[in-house]
Amino acid sequence: MTEKIGVVGAGIVGLAVARELASVRGAEVTVLEKEGRVGAHQTGHNSGVVHAGIYYPPGSLKARLCREGVALLKEYCAAHELPYREVGKLVVASTRAERPLLRALAERARANGVPGIAELDGLALREIEPHAVGVGAIHSPHTAICDFPAVARRLALDVSGMGGSVRLSHPVRAIRERPGGVEVLAGKRRYTFDRLVVCGGLSTDAVARMAGAPGEVRIVPFRGEFYALKGAARDLVRGLIYPVPDPRYPFLGVHLTRQLGDDVLVGPNAVLALAYEGYRRSNFRNVRQILGWPGTLRMARTHWRTGLKEVYGSLVKSAFLHGARRYVPELAAADLERAPGGVRAQAVARDGRLVDDFVVDVHGKVVLVRNAPSPAATSSLAIARHIAGIVPALV
Repeated sequence: MTEKIGVVGAGIVGLAVARELASVRGAEVTVLEKEGRVGAHQTGHNSGVVHAGIYYPPGSLKARLCREGVALLKEYCAAHELPYREVGKLVVASTRAERPLLRALAERARANGVPGIAELDGLALREIEPHAVGVGAIHSPHTAICDFPAVARRLALDVSGMGGSVRLSHPVRAIRERPGGVEVLAGKRRYTFDRLVVCGGLSTDAVARMAGAPGEVRIVPFRGEFYALKGAARDLVRGLIYPVPDPRYPFLGVHLTRQLGDDVLVGPNAVLALAYEGYRRSNFRNVRQILGWPGTLRMARTHWRTGLKEVYGSLVKSAFLHGARRYVPELAAADLERAPGGVRAQAVARDGRLVDDFVVDVHGKVVLVRNAPSPAATSSLAIARHIAGIVPALV
């Protein structure tokens, strides 16, 4: 008997999972997506960086799946003639105090098997990025950029080609687990699946509640805002220039990121959003749910100073400019213009702890991807293999 498996969410992770289940398990897969296109949220609102695996604790799920995912993604893009460019990344120490952190980061990258890692002094880093400054840097020559929405569209074609279906404009309205399977009301149709996999991203909590599994971590959305370099200023950055990350907040700090179209993004910051799809500052749609989770206020009490700094950066252009000029001092205010941003789905525990690693739970016949932060897009094909091994088989 052919398994019938439903997947909630047509972002890059959900589509990769659907493809893997159809390919390896031979399942009949149906992807349910509330938007009218695939990759409408986090997949379509990110910087396009294919992370090499520099930052993640050795032995963590993130580290392993990132390294596996890079290889699979590069191969997939080549097979389907999708753009993939190894532009390289510099992680730059701007002060002597950052040198020990930079050295530890290089050791971590080597422990994770990141190829080609080189430690550079202030003179050598300018051979890679002539307009950058710093007292030292790590160079990751194989860090790449790609078009994640294009990858998602290709994955959707794969799912359809394997006999599955991708149902757009099908928001999930109800989930009920029964002895014979899982009933799902999506759009105006009722589906019955043997198993259900939820890759809901920003909508994870709402779908988990429908499944009767609200859980002990919840999604708290953070809006990431960007500027883009204008005109000749784009030529000041060849590839990717990143700061040495603060171990407490590895996703913060101004980055300069070259895009496939040769635009250069500056940012992002990370500002608490008050809507799960809070791309605009004026959107307060989900304020009750977000602030009603005890972990949100506990997180805010712990990290309020950093939060205020990020809000200041959101409101004051010169703060963004100051962050960028630490690494490329030739930049001027006139070189920066606002660019589209995104919203990061960050899982927060009840005690206010920011959940860093990937988290996948099994609740009866429902598999819930609770947390899939960066580098989820990079790791998507490896995450799919991991989740396919978790989905309970029919007995």
